[in-house]
Amino acid sequence: MTKLEFKPNLADTERRFAAFFQGEMIDRPIVRVTAPLDEGKTPHWVNSQEYYGKVSGDIDALIDRAIAAASNTFYGGEATPVFDPSLGPDEIAVYCGGELGWSENAGGGRIQTNWSKPVVTDWESFLPIKLDEENFLWKRLMEIYRRAAERMEGRMLLSPPDLHTNMDLLAALRGPEDLCADLYDAPEMIDRAMLSARAVFPEIWKAVSAAGRMDASGYGSGFYSKAGGAVLQCDFSCMISPAMFNRWVLPALEEEAEIVKHACYHWDGPGALVHFDALVASKGLHTLSYVPGEGNGDPVNHLDLYKRIQDGGKAVAVWGSPDEIKFMHKTLKPNKTMYITGTKTRGEAEALLKWFVKNT
Repeated sequence: MTKLEFKPNLADTERRFAAFFQGEMIDRPIVRVTAPLDEGKTPHWVNSQEYYGKVSGDIDALIDRAIAAASNTFYGGEATPVFDPSLGPDEIAVYCGGELGWSENAGGGRIQTNWSKPVVTDWESFLPIKLDEENFLWKRLMEIYRRAAERMEGRMLLSPPDLHTNMDLLAALRGPEDLCADLYDAPEMIDRAMLSARAVFPEIWKAVSAAGRMDASGYGSGFYSKAGGAVLQCDFSCMISPAMFNRWVLPALEEEAEIVKHACYHWDGPGALVHFDALVASKGLHTLSYVPGEGNGDPVNHLDLYKRIQDGGKAVAVWGSPDEIKFMHKTLKPNKTMYITGTKTRGEAEALLKWFVKNT
């Protein structure tokens, strides 16, 4: 695949990402910039967290909305048209025996979320963790992938589901507070639980790749286009020590990274910064995307951290307004930075890309 209906220059995007993965650069850093083509028509941005509709709505109507949004979007630089079939943050736990819970405004409004209600009262009787292929929502996810892959072929890419796996999977099944106690009271049981959770990941990845034609048809993660990769994470890491992270989480993340290739780590909140050394030294996590969290500023306020990450050998993913990313460009290494932004018009997006070429 060298082009998409909504991304004719896909081949150039792949070429630039290939250089990025090798720590190199062509004539500017990776810049993912989008803009509406016609502000009077379908919004160029569609809520990827339309979880309630994905779970209970009409699948074809959902796909129609995504295609309509993509058709009115200019995907500049390395931005690509992507459809996200994810059913929610803790969906992996639901596919493994969890129970789905909803926010109060799930049936309407722009902001909505869901989660998995804890179901584990005793690890001994619950283990091993298994993917339930007969689960209604798992079947629903597979159907969305299959139908989207068929209707979006040649138009858009598909992204993986929300991969709250490894210890995030344990936290969703057990509950964060009880899991914290287990780490002290029954560490050997957590060893077993983590090995069980790690065995689920390749099953999920293989099934999603097949249903979404991500291998045979050249589809791949929307984050890196079809060059490979996915966003990995462990939000629970903010609640554990570096020793616990190194014992249980890091080996799982490195294993997942080996499977997905060119992984980006979603590093959530200041509480997780204690794992800096482990993440920077990790194998397979190519890019670190630090999320400051509410009340802690934006990426532009954390340039010292990003510089330390790059000095340690990792790339960073940062976002901000066009002016903010221009400011960050003065400090960050261009061959190890991915910028994410949006503009009001296509002309502004194209001008921004030219600015980066001229100033790199």
